[in-house]
Amino acid sequence: MWVAILTTSLMTGVFCAGFALVIDVVTEALSLWSVVALAFVSGFCGSLAAQVVLKR
Repeated sequence: MWVAILTTSLMTGVFCAGFALVIDVVTEALSLWSVVALAFVSGFCGSLAAQVVLKR
């Protein structure tokens, strides 16, 4: 159980780190609320990606 939880968390973190690199490139042109929305999308998609990879 702990292995699955840690693996999902690790994969979500890696996805979000990569997404943050992309956001860093375009952040200069975005407002605060756009960055907040992108952070939400990052977490949501990261969790989804981890679940798909782990086939849960």
